[in-house]
Amino acid sequence: MSAYRRFSEEILAMIGKRISVKNIDGEEYEGDLSGIDENLNIIVDNLSINNNNAFKIIMNGKFIKEIKLIEKPFDLKKLASNLDKVFPGLIKLREDIGVIIVMERFKVTEKGIIEGSGITAERIKKVYDETISAETK
Repeated sequence: MSAYRRFSEEILAMIGKRISVKNIDGEEYEGDLSGIDENLNIIVDNLSINNNNAFKIIMNGKFIKEIKLIEKPFDLKKLASNLDKVFPGLIKLREDIGVIIVMERFKVTEKGIIEGSGITAERIKKVYDETISAETK
């Protein structure tokens, strides 16, 4: 995998997450990253109160010094590992799109089950809930 592709995947994975961004003048903003383009121009929503009561900013990528993820990322690999213990050999982890496929029929993301229902889905949800619970301890 090329370094550029890896960088792109990492930055795109931050969309929707809480970030802190510092510009070249040293001003720092905290909010939710809601958009980014190929020039690293970004849109930050839900800014914290310390940012002049603005609710959204659009920053030119040329003036960004650093972007920090301040929310712990979801451990999709851990969830896939836990699911593999219950459904051995029936798990496919697609990190590139943030999805775990169980038995070729059920799709699970960091938000939970997004496709599939029934008894198997209930078992997947139980493993998901246990994984989330262990992470928050």
